[in-house]
Amino acid sequence: MKKWVAFLFLCTIWILHGCNDEEFQQINQHQSFVASVNILEPSVDFFDSDGERIATWKFEKAYTGAALIPYDRLVLYGHQLDEVDIYELSTGKLIQSIETGTGTTNVHYDKKEKLLFVANSESNTVASFNEQGEKQGEIRLKDYPMSMDSHDGKLYVVNYKAPVLSVVDIKSMSLVDEWNIDKSSSGLLIVKETNTLWVGGHGSGSRPNQKVKVLDLDNGQVIQEIQASQMPVGFSKKGDIIYVTNHGSNELFAFDLNGKMLWRKEVGANPFAVAVFKDNVIVAGFDDNQIYILENGEIKRKISTQSGPFQLLVREV
Repeated sequence: MKKWVAFLFLCTIWILHGCNDEEFQQINQHQSFVASVNILEPSVDFFDSDGERIATWKFEKAYTGAALIPYDRLVLYGHQLDEVDIYELSTGKLIQSIETGTGTTNVHYDKKEKLLFVANSESNTVASFNEQGEKQGEIRLKDYPMSMDSHDGKLYVVNYKAPVLSVVDIKSMSLVDEWNIDKSSSGLLIVKETNTLWVGGHGSGSRPNQKVKVLDLDNGQVIQEIQASQMPVGFSKKGDIIYVTNHGSNELFAFDLNGKMLWRKEVGANPFAVAVFKDNVIVAGFDDNQIYILENGEIKRKISTQSGPFQLLVREV
């Protein structure tokens, strides 16, 4: 009996050791990639600039989003998970977990301040962490903080279930201002060249949103409303072109910095995310499990992903 108990104990230790030492395929530090973060089948697909698959990481945890910390770390979070996990890409290993409590809706990394921001819908807070995972500050905002972007010492936070965009001072984590926006707003992009903030959204009830609001970055005043299509929520920018995905109409729009439409293209099934990688525009089709590579406004290639591609991450080295 003692031998049997000892054997079970050793097996348990071996299993726990194996879980702690879980490793994924290594991603070379000098490898540029676009990564598809898939949430129906929690995983990340990595592709090179030619659209060839580099690796696929499949997870047991229900991750719902991710962010990159330059140049070798991948941050993963889940709304039902009580921690944020950080993986080292070059080793494929989990190197850190930050206790956050359940309810994480989004994470954002500010390169200049070297801080990671974590938004939480259960506590309605945004917390900041340094690169060692130590909490630096926290602020309570409105209902369901989610979309975030930062610029020049300020963090801009869309409160999804409230008609408010919060402006937060990064260093003190104190509230600077609150701007009126539409309820169910989602997705935002800071355009430095015009000192503006572009905000998208789903709309509410049976009235889907069809416009992108352009706000003055100094005072939050709406200075322009850009006609898009159904539910513009995904933004990306390169040079003087801004790309917007409309997940309600399966369309990608290209605008100049002043909001003039350059072209539009039907692409993907229920696309939430768009990114620019090298000279190509990448769109993720959530319902058809494909990412689409576009060049000069035309689909050049489509690539299968794991189930539910929801977000795109780009690293160019």
